[in-house]
Amino acid sequence: MDEKLKDEYKVTFVRGATTASGNSVKEIEDAVVELIDELISRNNLIKTNLLSITFTATKDLDACFPASIARKCNGLDKVAFLDCQQMYVLNDIGFCIRIMAQVLLPPNHPVKHPYLRGASSLRSDRC
Repeated sequence: MDEKLKDEYKVTFVRGATTASGNSVKEIEDAVVELIDELISRNNLIKTNLLSITFTATKDLDACFPASIARKCNGLDKVAFLDCQQMYVLNDIGFCIRIMAQVLLPPNHPVKHPYLRGASSLRSDRC
């Protein structure tokens, strides 16, 4: 990493989650786009400082890959994306998409984790 960049930014991980209203491409797309928009806006991210996002989805979401949606929105075609299936736990929130984003933020910048829609109950302390 460039020395100047190292002084101005630090690698930070941002968590977040949302729920889709159902298992269609359109419903998943709406949820993913909203989640990515909130990740960027709440943290005042410069898009080039978004390094990677790992998505997990509950097993009831199989109409499309969240990463394929994110790759096409917001000019994020250079970000590394990965999709995984969320571990199944009885009584988990349905239609849930979680993220862990690796970003560059200025030191001491407050991290704001977007927990949206039905996923806000996962981390009410961060909403």
